[in-house]
Amino acid sequence: MLIPPQRAAGTLLVPNKLQNIVKPAFPSHTISLSGLNLQIKMVTKTEESQLQQLENQVENGGGGAWEYLSLVRKLKVRRSDKVLKHGLTLLNDPKKRSALGPEEWSLYEQVAIAALDCQCHEVAKDCIKVLQKKFSDSKRVGELEALLLEAKGSWAEAEKAYSSLLEDNALDQVISMRRVAMAKARGDTLVAIDRLNKYLEIFMADHDAWRELAEIYVSLQMYKQAAFCYEELILSQPMIPLHHLAYADVLYTIGGLENLQTAKKYYASTIELTGGKNIRALYGICLCIYAISQVTKGKNTEDRKISVDAAAVLHKDYMRSSPEKLTLATLVLKTMRI
Repeated sequence: MLIPPQRAAGTLLVPNKLQNIVKPAFPSHTISLSGLNLQIKMVTKTEESQLQQLENQVENGGGGAWEYLSLVRKLKVRRSDKVLKHGLTLLNDPKKRSALGPEEWSLYEQVAIAALDCQCHEVAKDCIKVLQKKFSDSKRVGELEALLLEAKGSWAEAEKAYSSLLEDNALDQVISMRRVAMAKARGDTLVAIDRLNKYLEIFMADHDAWRELAEIYVSLQMYKQAAFCYEELILSQPMIPLHHLAYADVLYTIGGLENLQTAKKYYASTIELTGGKNIRALYGICLCIYAISQVTKGKNTEDRKISVDAAAVLHKDYMRSSPEKLTLATLVLKTMRI
């Protein structure tokens, strides 16, 4: 148990070995809750620098804990162990807590989610109880309660709680995706697919959901269905090279002359979008050209030049970054007759 022998009224449960919490333990597919997000979000270099500076300041006792926590929430980055540590410090100090004003409740929510992410369920439960007392009929607090049940592995109770919340708002994206995440955590992959498909019938512009569905299809070797998902992603986000690369990988895996030729084009577009720096795409285009030559039983001068150019870029990159692996890379390329 995490409950200390005694604690003053108004204080939160503090894990005995909080200093040992270094990595979040909640499932990696965690989805945002009411604006608070456990997924890593892309931030600018300036924002990352500002965040790191504040983090170092707080860690070294220089103050600024609230500013740091506010920035973490604003950027929606995953720093659950730090949020738990510094958030509890603020909440357990009556003066500092009262100085926050209405933001106190946002901090309770932030700490509750961080505690769930670090599997400190008793701390999360404590925070949720405080929020329940303040906002007894809040659906937002209801979401936290359901998250706690899910984190504990109480699948049936969590399912019931999420279903109840969806009855009040059938278009709640967060709850719908939490049910998908829960199905995956239970190993009910087909249920997760069904829920994602129903979700995407309504929220067709959710790129993360399309990518999630594609990855599930790939894990089940349902490559044609995965290809459809990546086509949707490329149509909506044509400048994202990872979509082009994933689509090319799927087409190459399916095989057949038409798919190989299309895969070659998308490996090429990946190389173009990344300025020639994507090693996987460079290998991919060489593999496609070799596979096409095996199918057609012929030589294409243009394809030959492309594969030679790609091999030259690979050779140069290995010479610069991993010279010890150059011999192995050369042998691999020789098997493709380059």
